Amino acid sequence: MSEVSENKTFVSSPFIGCECIILAGGLGTRLRSAVPDLPKCMAPVAGKPFLHFVIQYLQQQGVNKFVFSLGYMHEIVGNWLLKNYPILNYQLSIEDEPLGTGGAIQLALKMATTKHVLVLNGDTMFKIDVSKLFTFHEQKKAACTLALKPMHDFDRYGVVEINKEDCIKSFKEKKYYKEGLINGGVYVLDAVQFLAIGLPEKFSFEKDYLEKYVETIKMMGQVQDEYFIDIGIPEDLEKANKQFEN
Repeated sequence: MSEVSENKTFVSSPFIGCECIILAGGLGTRLRSAVPDLPKCMAPVAGKPFLHFVIQYLQQQGVNKFVFSLGYMHEIVGNWLLKNYPILNYQLSIEDEPLGTGGAIQLALKMATTKHVLVLNGDTMFKIDVSKLFTFHEQKKAACTLALKPMHDFDRYGVVEINKEDCIKSFKEKKYYKEGLINGGVYVLDAVQFLAIGLPEKFSFEKDYLEKYVETIKMMGQVQDEYFIDIGIPEDLEKANKQFEN
């Protein structure tokens, strides 16, 4: 069981000693033809696991503590981290059974010590300015802030609608859009507010938190038009291999 202590205390400073939860427990079902028997984040890109490039980017952004949320074949990720990142400040949050993205975040937050935590997917790369996102999150006093990516001519993602104050109004279903803002899979989360909701042990972060509570809690969106790739399908994994070689 993954109960969270009600007496847990957090450091309130938003960016000093930035902590990051990386969701790295994905099965990668759509990648099975290209990457059999590996967690999605460990898919080889330019001779290294994709997770290597995610960690490298986050270190450059000032993240100095990591929590890796693991599930499927967690031993592979754990052993790779032990061998390749012996001095990295990290902990492993391991699911005994699949908890969904929300349950995975809730479990990993038991290891967090800061009030505001960066959360991102281990199978995407969205090269935002992390300090800019944190500053925005604090200024807006948000419960959750999403990094949004402008896209054109796409049907693989749903659209996020924001108002003039950058407050998220709604999440639109996945279909073809001429243009729009997508959820880039990078969040700053107020851990105290999130844990206070009393969410179940297993739930989807996207469906059961973002979409369900969009009208009742303060969710903000910051647009950052930076490099973005999602290696969830073989075509984009191939694209990443070419781009990361340089």
